[in-house]
Amino acid sequence: MGIKGMSNNSILLKIENNVAYITLNRPEVFNSFNREMALSLQKILDDCETNPEVRAIVLTGNGKAFCAGQDLKEVTSPELNPGFKKILEEHYNPIISRIRNIEKPIIAAVNGVAAGAGANIALACDVVVAHDKVSFIQAFSLIGLIPDSAGTFFLPRLIGFQKASALAMLGDKVSAEEAERIGMIYKCVSVDEFEETINKLALKMANMPTKALGLIKQTLNQSLTNNLEDQLALESKNQIEAAGTKDYAEGVAAFIEKRKPNFKGR
Repeated sequence: MGIKGMSNNSILLKIENNVAYITLNRPEVFNSFNREMALSLQKILDDCETNPEVRAIVLTGNGKAFCAGQDLKEVTSPELNPGFKKILEEHYNPIISRIRNIEKPIIAAVNGVAAGAGANIALACDVVVAHDKVSFIQAFSLIGLIPDSAGTFFLPRLIGFQKASALAMLGDKVSAEEAERIGMIYKCVSVDEFEETINKLALKMANMPTKALGLIKQTLNQSLTNNLEDQLALESKNQIEAAGTKDYAEGVAAFIEKRKPNFKGR
């Protein structure tokens, strides 16, 4: 595939080899969110969801940070402040919903500090990879707020209630190495290996049976609230759907013929 790209003041998008690379692009404020960036990210995620050329998504940041959360200058400006109700209901909640509901894998490539909503947006992604200079911070309590952007939902499920409670209340920095150790993220790699690791992982996922990956994501989403019987029923339903895909037929044929499968995401 050729390279396609677009940009605005706050988001960069490049599509290459069936991977959409989305870059938060406000490095002068550590990629903190304002209204423009939040709405732009939603639009780009929508476009990636419907674009058949996109089979995997990488979300990362430009500069020294992944994302420092909300731009506090916006919320303290009498002219610009949209108010917390609008920020949550129109900015962060829709972003988290899109990340979880897009039936394509999303990799958070955490290239620098991930704080507040920035940390929780990363943790909502399907696979989180960070380099060894990165830290994650639930910074909300340090300014008198509570974790949002699904932090109170995903964090205790990832690392346990007690650890999540302490991090949410104390606002401690968690290194990428520690985040991997406690199960907060998938992998911590060295700075030198980071870009290559992300690209290899994204290409691998883009060449896997995309429909099955989407069904895995959907099934895991519902496991967070289903009981056992409901989850077993959902597994049956989604397995039957997966077994009807062309990628399943190709995977079985390739196994029998002892060759590498050529999945098309259908």
